[in-house]
Amino acid sequence: MTRPIAPSAPVGDARLRERRRIAVRGVVQGVGFRPFVYALAGELGLSGYVTNTPEGVLTEVEGAPADVAAFCTRVASQAPPLAVVESVTHEVVPGRGGTGFAIHTSEDGAGRTLVSPDVATCADCLRELMDPADRRYRHPFITCTHCGPRFTVVTGLPYDRARTTMARFPMCADCAREYEDPADRRFHAQPVACNACGPRLRLVRAGRPGTGRTTPGPDGARSARNVTGETRVPAEDGLTGEAALAEARRLLASGAVVAVKGLGGYHLACDAGDPEAVATLRRRKNRGDKPFAVMTRSLTTVEQLAHAGPAERDLLTGRRRPVVLLRRRTPAAGTPAVADAVAPGSPDLGFLLPYTPLHQLLLGLPGDPEGPPVLVMTSGNRSGEPIVTDDAEALTRLDGLADAWLTHDRPIHVPCDDSVVRVCGGEELPVRRSRGYAPFPVALPVSVEPVLAVGGDLKNTFCVADGRYAWLSAHVGDMDDLSTLHAFEAATGHLRALTSVTPVVTVADRHPGYRSAQWAGRTAAGRPLRRVQHHHAHVASTMAEHGLDGSAPVIGVAFDGTGYGDDAAVWGGEVLVADYDGFERFAHLAYVPLPGGDAAVRNPYRMALSHLRAAGLPWDEDLPCTAACRPGELRLLGRQLDRNLNCVPTSSMGRLFDAVSSLAGVRHRVDYEAQAAMELENAALAWTAECGPGYRFAVRDGTGGPLLADPAPVLAAVVRDLRSGAGPGEVAARFHLAVAGLVGEICAAARQATGLSTVALTGGVFCNAVLTTACAEQLGADGFTVLRHHKVPPNDGGLALGQVMVAARTASGPPAEQPRPTGPWATS
Repeated sequence: MTRPIAPSAPVGDARLRERRRIAVRGVVQGVGFRPFVYALAGELGLSGYVTNTPEGVLTEVEGAPADVAAFCTRVASQAPPLAVVESVTHEVVPGRGGTGFAIHTSEDGAGRTLVSPDVATCADCLRELMDPADRRYRHPFITCTHCGPRFTVVTGLPYDRARTTMARFPMCADCAREYEDPADRRFHAQPVACNACGPRLRLVRAGRPGTGRTTPGPDGARSARNVTGETRVPAEDGLTGEAALAEARRLLASGAVVAVKGLGGYHLACDAGDPEAVATLRRRKNRGDKPFAVMTRSLTTVEQLAHAGPAERDLLTGRRRPVVLLRRRTPAAGTPAVADAVAPGSPDLGFLLPYTPLHQLLLGLPGDPEGPPVLVMTSGNRSGEPIVTDDAEALTRLDGLADAWLTHDRPIHVPCDDSVVRVCGGEELPVRRSRGYAPFPVALPVSVEPVLAVGGDLKNTFCVADGRYAWLSAHVGDMDDLSTLHAFEAATGHLRALTSVTPVVTVADRHPGYRSAQWAGRTAAGRPLRRVQHHHAHVASTMAEHGLDGSAPVIGVAFDGTGYGDDAAVWGGEVLVADYDGFERFAHLAYVPLPGGDAAVRNPYRMALSHLRAAGLPWDEDLPCTAACRPGELRLLGRQLDRNLNCVPTSSMGRLFDAVSSLAGVRHRVDYEAQAAMELENAALAWTAECGPGYRFAVRDGTGGPLLADPAPVLAAVVRDLRSGAGPGEVAARFHLAVAGLVGEICAAARQATGLSTVALTGGVFCNAVLTTACAEQLGADGFTVLRHHKVPPNDGGLALGQVMVAARTASGPPAEQPRPTGPWATS
């Protein structure tokens, strides 16, 4: 499109005119950047053109030198809301004259640009969604250049409609007019559509054995469902459009489970206030006691149910819309109900607000029939499998879980689960970095060669990197299921294509049994395969996100559940002196046997008994962990420990948290990873009285090796407190203080030995807000600089970033063509 522009200098006088070619790199496609350039050129009276290229946005402008210079400044400083300008380079080129400015068709070819994550529906689109006079009133796929799907619909670059999953939907005349008008908010908004030309909602209800409840049909009749399959819900023709939406809302209100197609995959939804519906979903999904996330209509509803400070409110209402973990309020009269089965035994709930127009419509607009005000929104999958994205697969893989499917015909190209965050010390702490964050890169402090790092096996994310950028994938999941491995493989191919990174090296964890590492070995295709120690990678990820170039080591406190140690033991309570090139094990938690491997992880009472035996403390019958173990198993466990049968030594801090949780009577068996430790943290948070001083570890010299932190005095003190009548909350609070005290003591010893005063807190244990806050406060008061995770998770979801930095860095300086990212997204 070209429009005439009043020239800023006489066209015929070349001495008064200048022409520059400007290349803009960053998140500058699909965010309204070209119409912004078009309008800016018009305001300044400049002629020329703008186009998308595989490298970013290229523009040439011509006019008065002062106006051209102003353009070069303002093109970065006044960019559209979703744009992130990483660099602007320009050069003087021969003038062409002319008085028009054109938007040219995008260029094809190899190169690199940055794709925006999916973004929550903007305020302008929400107003249109609710306006009966607007032609997009109640349109479930309303979007513009400032919001909507990006990463999950992109099939290639440059980012144009033909390279998205919207390519199959020809625009109607009205949408095409908006799409072509640079003055319109939807100019080149690739997912743009309306009720006349966009994707279509469809509701499917298939017959299947049920749960013994009855679900009303469209005519109000109720069809029995039972676990024997003797009767089945009658199959129905699919409903579409508003009828599909209305039926989905009615089913949810009646207690049904509905599979809802979102941006990056299907959710399983039910009425969070209906105990039977929640219990049904939990049973069908084999969820155990693992909490569900819930979605509410508004921030007002969230604040009726939970405590939300300024940082939490910003996260809930921002463009990323993660699940935010919040402390529950005591229910007041008239507040929406949330069934106990949503998060059994947990004082926290995970909240998110609607981030698509379909979510808004499902929860209801003003004037809609009353429906559930709070919905469970959990990943659409069976436990251990990846999230479902394909419509045909949804009908089979979610059969038996859902009573109906609210779906549509816009394909999801890339799976992307919800992100999860919490606020710790007033700052964001990522627990899972996925939708809303991926695939925006993390800025690297030094340049790296092209690399693929495959991460770990739990909470897997992988990472590709080149130069000064590292792109972490969306959440993949636990690699113990074949379908997850297939999803991992597809995602690596897509992210490599999207970023134009061709790895010359592959990086994996040193654990010989990790499926991710085995995949890396099978698919390296002649590339070197480098292996990085697990906790070294954790420390390096913290250093990288804080911009440390590795010129000086840090004291790395890496606490987690499991990591393969260099001595083949299970590490996890480590204090390392580390940089990117290597590490020294300065201190660690003293080894105890891990009896039965996974059996000890699933049954924290086994870890409690192992720790008691190592501490020389008897298994008295009055101790909760002893009482939790059946007599026959207790005898076998004693013989197993005495003979050291199937007992790998472990220094895991995560397993010590499990042990104390069982010893204090909080949790003896777990349904999901870290459940016992999380409930111990919750017990500490709930303790409001003065708990007295923290327990005290014994720190001793390791006979020339690392310092050893012996928990025996802590365990003995816990036993004394329990026998004197202390409750689980007091024990939990004093234990957290003990661990924070241990961190402070060992870091002080490390500073004295090395002169270092920067501490990195990392590993899954530091998802614990009580511990992280206590450690940060104590270390800060002792004069340390404390590095905590704000961009990537401290758990294994951030591991791949550290693997990149340890194994693949090449130079200390940034390439000229890839300056270090800046701007709002660079801190995400």
